[in-house]
Amino acid sequence: MELVFSKWVFAFSLFCCLIFSVAFSVEGLDEDSKVRGVNLGGWLVLEGWIKPSLFEGIPNADMLDGTQVSFKSVKLQKYVCAENGGGMDISVNRDSASSWEIFTLWRVTESEFQFRTTQGQFLMCYGNGCTVSATAKSASSMETFQIERNNNGRVHIKTKGGAYLQASIDNQLTADYQGNPGWDDNAATFEMSIVANNLQGDYQLANGYGYSKAKEVLETHRKSFINAADFEFLHRNGINTVRIPVGWWIAYDPNPPAPFVGGTLAALDNAFSWAQAYKIKCIIDLHAAPGSQNGMEHSASRDGTIGWTTSESISQTLHVINFLASRYANHPALLGIELLNEPSASSVSLDILVPYYKQGYEIVRKHSPSAYVIVCQRIGNADPIELYKADIGSHNVVVDLHYYNLFDPYFVTLSPIDNIQFIYKSREPQVQALSAADGPLVFIGEWVNEWNVTNGTQSEYQDFGKAQLEVYNAASFGWTYWTLKNDREHWDFEWNIRNNYLPFSNSQKNNFNSLIWLLLALVWFHFHQCRIS
Repeated sequence: MELVFSKWVFAFSLFCCLIFSVAFSVEGLDEDSKVRGVNLGGWLVLEGWIKPSLFEGIPNADMLDGTQVSFKSVKLQKYVCAENGGGMDISVNRDSASSWEIFTLWRVTESEFQFRTTQGQFLMCYGNGCTVSATAKSASSMETFQIERNNNGRVHIKTKGGAYLQASIDNQLTADYQGNPGWDDNAATFEMSIVANNLQGDYQLANGYGYSKAKEVLETHRKSFINAADFEFLHRNGINTVRIPVGWWIAYDPNPPAPFVGGTLAALDNAFSWAQAYKIKCIIDLHAAPGSQNGMEHSASRDGTIGWTTSESISQTLHVINFLASRYANHPALLGIELLNEPSASSVSLDILVPYYKQGYEIVRKHSPSAYVIVCQRIGNADPIELYKADIGSHNVVVDLHYYNLFDPYFVTLSPIDNIQFIYKSREPQVQALSAADGPLVFIGEWVNEWNVTNGTQSEYQDFGKAQLEVYNAASFGWTYWTLKNDREHWDFEWNIRNNYLPFSNSQKNNFNSLIWLLLALVWFHFHQCRIS
């Protein structure tokens, strides 16, 4: 009798654990308590560092939108400068290039460009013989210049009217060079340096190729990069959710505003069909918002600036959320909608972000009473608790945190054991505290089995991956790995699984079912004992 009683105590304890697990389960996931997913990064929103590269066929590919350049007069040996960062005439009088001497390209054609200063004005010239100034607040034909290049880094800059710019003897930039300059040390010849060429997103690709070629490149990419076989692989390996980054132009498919190319909506429809076939749920993640919420390539920024915070851009973004919610609210594969990916803490204030999140929540709720509404933590100097205090919505709200042991000087010199200890000592307490908080669920929406360690062994990577899985599994909503496919091996979920670098197996994924079967087995054992006695 004592043995039977102790087994019932144990069974009751397990039952309590089951009840606790159910309390933190995610509605809509078949036979699973939480999200275990991957991101489909680099598919419907481009990031040039995720290969295969789609940018290599672009003419003048080192001069895409957002490229930063400087110009040095070969005759004066001085740099072109926008005094005070813009708003004045252009001088050719600086010995080095630092800030005011840097210009950001807006690409018009493969040889025509507009030049933006650090303060946001554009270089302009009213006609032949003019003095070039940096006073235009927007760009049109008068702010468009042609660049002629040779193979030695030298360029000529030409107005739309055909006049060549030159550095005058009084250090001005004027459009009055006589004749056609050669490539010797004359006043109309400059040395152009590429200072930064970091943006390779949807804007750069579409505007770089031009519509027809970009359409051809993107159609091939969207059909080949992700397909039904990938969903079969994910299902077979225990993944129950995909987080799918999309750009705002999806709401205007098949003819989005220039330079964007239609076709992402049909691809997203395919993803939902594949997901349904393999019992996988979908999170639609608005990765790129109008005007760009963080200035990065994955937000489709044209030139690295952040313009999302205007009322016009926010209104347009809410239209996109309404479009997505109305289209997919009743689809059985929809799990949730993420209202905005990685808004910048330095440029997007809570006074702007929180009202947007609240309006987005209401829009989703208008179409679905149960779809999860996911709000992303700001990137930069921001505390996720700020979103817990915001009271964004009353039901199925999730806060998305992105955890990388990268992108910060703190991680540069950490050893493997230091990285692992950081997961346990820093990440785990935060996940536990937020998961226990009275508020939104916790979601680790992006993480990767990579670090700044060079020559890490397979065993060290396995330990790092194990630590992250242990900690992120405790998040009350779950996690999604960044990303499914990548030529950088440790960022590639498929590669990690196939090469046993990430200890993620089906045995980990069915704890809930295992507890149920164990409880049933104990009940059966009890009745069997009763029959014997």
